[in-house]
Order: sequence, then C-alpha cells, then structure tokens
Amino acid sequence: MGKLKIVLDSTSDTPREWFEKFDLSMAPLHITWPDGSQEDDSRDIEEIRNFYKRVSQAKDLPKSSQPSVGEFLKLYEQLEKDGYDEILVICISNKLSGTYDSALSASQQAKIPVHVVNSKTASGAVPLLARRARELEQKGMDGTKITRILNEDIEKGRYKAIFYVSNFDFLVKGGRVSRMQGFFGSLLSIHVGLWIDPEGRLTPFEKARGTKRAQEMLIKKALDMVSKGSKIRLIMVDADAREDAKHLLELLRGYYQVIDATFSEMGKVITTHVGPGTAGFGLEVVE
Repeated sequence: MGKLKIVLDSTSDTPREWFEKFDLSMAPLHITWPDGSQEDDSRDIEEIRNFYKRVSQAKDLPKSSQPSVGEFLKLYEQLEKDGYDEILVICISNKLSGTYDSALSASQQAKIPVHVVNSKTASGAVPLLARRARELEQKGMDGTKITRILNEDIEKGRYKAIFYVSNFDFLVKGGRVSRMQGFFGSLLSIHVGLWIDPEGRLTPFEKARGTKRAQEMLIKKALDMVSKGSKIRLIMVDADAREDAKHLLELLRGYYQVIDATFSEMGKVITTHVGPGTAGFGLEVVE
C-alpha cells in the first residue's frame, strides 16, 4: 500500500495535536483587511487569540479568500517530493467556499493521485472525517476506497456541525443582519443557532436569549437529528468562549454516549464569519 497524506483546509478548526497524530497537512485560506494588509489563516494559538482581539475591535471586518489552484498544486508537488504516493484532501462545504473547487482543479494537474472530498460541513466536523480516513486506512484501504466510504458517510449524515453565534453586533458589522435587528439582538442577549444542513449550507434554525438557553437550543437540535443514547465523538469548538464549550460538552454527556471529545479554537476565517463568543461542536455518529 502507498503512503497517504491527508490535507485539510484551515477552516477545519483542527486540534493542533492531530496534525502529527494523524499525519495531516493544512492548506491555509487567507484574510484581507480593509487597509489591504493580508495574513494566512493559522492554527498558531497566539495568532488566533490575537485575531479574536483585533477582529472584536475592528470597525470594518476583513474578507476571507480560498487558496488558489496554484497554491494547492504547489502543496501536492511538495508532498510528492516528501515521498507520499497519494493525497486525500478534505474541504469545507463547497456551498461555503470555493476551496473545494481549487483543490479539485489542482488535483487534475498533479502527478500522483489526489482524491478530493467535499465534506458538506465545516469547522470542527471536518477533522472527524480525517480521523475516520486513518481508521479506514488501518483496515487496509487505499485512497480510492477511503474516498468512496467518506462520501457515503457524508450522504448518510454521519457528521454534524451545530453552534450558536452570540455577538449580534458582530453580525451587524458583517452586514448579515439589519442594524435594527442588531440593536435588539445585543439589547436582549439574543443567540442565534446555526447548523450546516445536508446540502452544506449554513442555516439558522432558532434564537434564544442568554447562554444557558442557547446551549439548550443546540442540544435540542442535536437530539432532533441524532437519537438520545447514540454513541458519538465530538470536537468542541469556540471563538474565545472555552468555558461555554466545556459546559456544552457536559450537557451532551447527559444525553449521549460520548466515546471521546476534544477541544479546538475556531480559526481566523470561521471567526470572521461568526464572531467571537461563538461556541458549538462537530459531531460524528459512531456505528
């Protein structure tokens, strides 16, 4: 069997220790501020924390952009030089970013086989697919078979991404709600529940006042989709709201058999779109 490298894009909010543990590489998306300055979406903890502060204080929000075809091709060529025989790329939903299209276009120019998966999800749900891929590899499967099974898993709804946005002012700055809604939202501590639907779209599903109700709202959404008592694996994600994520995990443990759970910071690109104060989880239903 050939040597397989797994590549995730930087929106996957991957726990840092997983890069070495599961032999992962990252294709960074990019951030451009209104003054024209640019930076990469990094998994460096100090950079991410610094970004939370800067983006919270920013009058105008930065824009995010996908890696180019050329950047993906350069990465593939480097991995070939490093001795890999094939590559598996798992991308954020193509309904949320053009990253999948860039990765796919570059794959057609690569000299070694490159399999590209549209995860139809985002954030903490995506690394769960990478771990699943390694587990399938350990059963003796090659990249082609792993890709087929991952796509089947995605269609069956094995992976979920559910979270809430707590900073209405931030959404207003991003032009995602009207100024009047923003005013009432911040006044009333409104949290908006979001999930990534089966088509891979970011979809609001409910509003709640206060953090406690917002967390209960997420649990209710999870129970609508994954029956109580199911075995699940979790990546808890947050943008400068770790205590909220910890409490959310404790609530989930009350309803599900949590096989394992880990925590990860939301990166710069995801935070640009949802704002600091966001908390939620990527969930994998274990058979």
